[in-house]
Amino acid sequence: MANPTRKIVCFSDFDGTIFMQDTGHVLFDNLGCGEERRQMLDEQIKSGERSFREVSEEMWGSLRVPFEDGFEVMKKELEIDQGFKEFHQFCIDNGIIFNVISAGLKPILRKVLDTFLGEDESSQIGIVANDAQIKSDGSEWKPIWRHETELGHDKALSVKEGRAQAEELSDENEVPLIIFIGDGVSDLAAAREADVLFARKGLRLEEYCIEHQIPYIGFDSFTDVKREVENIMKEDQEKTGGVGKPVRFNPRANMWRRVSSKQAVRCDLPMMSMT
Repeated sequence: MANPTRKIVCFSDFDGTIFMQDTGHVLFDNLGCGEERRQMLDEQIKSGERSFREVSEEMWGSLRVPFEDGFEVMKKELEIDQGFKEFHQFCIDNGIIFNVISAGLKPILRKVLDTFLGEDESSQIGIVANDAQIKSDGSEWKPIWRHETELGHDKALSVKEGRAQAEELSDENEVPLIIFIGDGVSDLAAAREADVLFARKGLRLEEYCIEHQIPYIGFDSFTDVKREVENIMKEDQEKTGGVGKPVRFNPRANMWRRVSSKQAVRCDLPMMSMT
């Protein structure tokens, strides 16, 4: 398929979406507070007793191992979605900007992508996540939160920022198409900000979409996502020629309009260098 006329930006969650396991859980269960304590802390988030940010700081603070030691455990336990590599190559071939958006820690996510995809392919993926301060001896793992909120990273705000950047880089009569792919509770707010939403079948994001009557496309693997995105691109090109609003347009999400040239948009996305 030739490069689409319309600019398309894809945001994907990482843990439970691109990789079947949660990177943090792998570390905490094996090298930190342990599975039992981690599950107890997860329940405190679900009940509202403590914030995601507060609990996460305790979990990350329980680690006392050098980064490389922790990564060896992740290499053994993490499993990438079987269709992801093909989907990402499809994005590269068709000029689709692909970004990871995560409540996790950027250094960990980058290392995992470098290892499973290779550094060249990994470098073409933007990562929008929290930063981290990890001491070389492993005595401190401290999240550097992206936003001053209870979640630490406001994914909805990051998607809005990404949309604004894409609009700045689009032609005058072109409205970019924003795609979001996710699976769980940390994706709930961002789910409303996309034009096209993919939710992994059987998990919390899909349940949320059903409960709140949010249009979505269910998927079992990125093979399904690739097929659906191909269909969406074809439909949009046939009906709009890439001009004006996309066929799959979310009016609510598009209430966020262009930012002024004076407004700083804090978003580490590869789209910044694209024309």
